[in-house]
Amino acid sequence: MEVGLPAEPNLQRSDAPRPKVGIVHLGPGAFFRAFNAPFTAEAIAKSGGDWGILTVSLRSTDIRDKLKPQGCAYTAAKLAPEGAEYTIVEVIDDVLVAPENPQAVLEAMADPGVKIVSTTITEKGYCHNPATGDLLLDHPDIAHDLKNSDSPRSAIGFVVHALNRRRLAGHAPFTFMPCDNLPNNGPLTRGVVMGFARALDPELAAWIEQFGRFPATMVDRITPATTPTDIAALATAQGYIDNACVMHEPFRQWVIQDDFVGDERPDWGGVGAQLVRDVEAFELMKLRCLNGTHSTLAYLGYLAGYETIADTVADPAFANLINALWKNEITPTVPQPEGEDLMAYCAALLERYHNPAIRHRTWQIAMDGSQKLPQRLLGTVADNLAAGRDIPGLALAVAGWMRYIGGIDEKGAAIDVKDPLADRLRAAYDSSDDPEQKIAALLAIDDVFAPDLAANAVFRNAVTQAFLRLVHDGAAATVQGFR
Repeated sequence: MEVGLPAEPNLQRSDAPRPKVGIVHLGPGAFFRAFNAPFTAEAIAKSGGDWGILTVSLRSTDIRDKLKPQGCAYTAAKLAPEGAEYTIVEVIDDVLVAPENPQAVLEAMADPGVKIVSTTITEKGYCHNPATGDLLLDHPDIAHDLKNSDSPRSAIGFVVHALNRRRLAGHAPFTFMPCDNLPNNGPLTRGVVMGFARALDPELAAWIEQFGRFPATMVDRITPATTPTDIAALATAQGYIDNACVMHEPFRQWVIQDDFVGDERPDWGGVGAQLVRDVEAFELMKLRCLNGTHSTLAYLGYLAGYETIADTVADPAFANLINALWKNEITPTVPQPEGEDLMAYCAALLERYHNPAIRHRTWQIAMDGSQKLPQRLLGTVADNLAAGRDIPGLALAVAGWMRYIGGIDEKGAAIDVKDPLADRLRAAYDSSDDPEQKIAALLAIDDVFAPDLAANAVFRNAVTQAFLRLVHDGAAATVQGFR
């Protein structure tokens, strides 16, 4: 039991029969537990099927240690302005920690009863170059996994070695379904899997090319990190302690390319998912309209002293900034998704951001910016430049990221920058006291900035001017003066 909590009993799983495992999911973090798992539990309740989920943590024991004592049941709390609504989710069968027993993970994925392997491992988990989409064959985990088929470390290593076991045993492949915020995440995932497979065994690569399926997805539900206060509030409201509980907003949207091996999948469409032929326009809409403005608010809001997104957009200047971004710089680059009204979608986003029950921390969203910027902001920048449109808001967002990764806030306090390139970014930032040289050093990091974009004089100048304003006036005043 967490220190300070009342002495209620811990949540325990009911005696209801468990469905057999049909899905292995890599990355059992809060988003998966607030989104994928409830969707799947609802699909089973509506239409049946052996779609129980075996989850795999690729690094930490934390989620396993919280879920296992509860029989892998947990509470999903829907946080609306009028109050919370609690649902107990019992679709997870077990939690494995990959480094403890990689063989068990491979055996589970190789089981022909498993029809789908899905992922929520964040952008960096795909071990690719965000600027090109290519697999990083020199990534330490990938290099290790190519030589160690029985003890992989990366998601991609586990997937390809498990597929190889199924091929050698004469079984069909599983569908590999990514659920992370990456543009064209299905084709991208196919690309990194094929890159690994070709390096491992050309015959395996040919088999995956012929029989594998990699449906693209677009997922959307704001899921703030669970706090001790959340756990205590749940205990007070429901009479039990659940250290694995998750918080989420009422809204959810799941768009799935309907392309599965043997057409085998849960009835997600029956409980609200959109099964479509082409996800790309939806994906781009979400990445640019939601994730792009989320990152903008995270960096500039953090620098302005705001702890959460709701706090940030409560400032009319920040609401004005993202409304202008949507209207002038983002939606002009987004193809019209079937059945969507882009400006109505953006208005709904702003309403979601204002939800005071969702304490989505700016610092949390700011993590791993080097992996997120190419998809969330820089593609939009490139499209606007190609069309001859100005980019004042996007340039300010990029400049905000640059100021943030410098590691010192506007009051002189250290920022805890969580990023796989944090050391390189800080070294580039500190390489010169001259702002233009500082920005040039950051733009030279081609893991983030494509060389042609970094060399674009309009982009460089816009980012430099925005950065100078942030340094001179501070984030709050700079946003206040944005027109």
